[in-house]
Amino acid sequence: MDRCRRVSAAVVTAVAVLAGAAGGAAASSDVPAPPVSPSAGKHMALPALSATATATSVLAWQEFRVHGPARNIPAGTEVTLQQKRGSQWVSLPASMSTNLDHTYSLRVLLGVKGENALRMVGGGAVSPVVRVTVR
Repeated sequence: MDRCRRVSAAVVTAVAVLAGAAGGAAASSDVPAPPVSPSAGKHMALPALSATATATSVLAWQEFRVHGPARNIPAGTEVTLQQKRGSQWVSLPASMSTNLDHTYSLRVLLGVKGENALRMVGGGAVSPVVRVTVR
């Protein structure tokens, strides 16, 4: 029984020594490294929001929607509507969480007459500008 254990221990030690020597030789020679999976070198996709208004022209306080997909943004992330006032973007009290299918559809009522520049922000992303004229 002892002889069997000693032989097994010797075999395990020999395998470990040979594996270590082979690994060291491969690391120091011109043997190429094993291939890396294609996804290992890719960067994570950036978050992106799209925005589309259901109307381009509305009456003051007439409801319309701003909707779109939220790519690479987790479901449940809050997105907020912003309006451009002068050179500043101001967050309006209109926000919602993205749906399980990574989209949003926000009801909007505007009272500022004229052309309104709107965008959605959230999850580290900013949508393109959507323009809606209020008559």
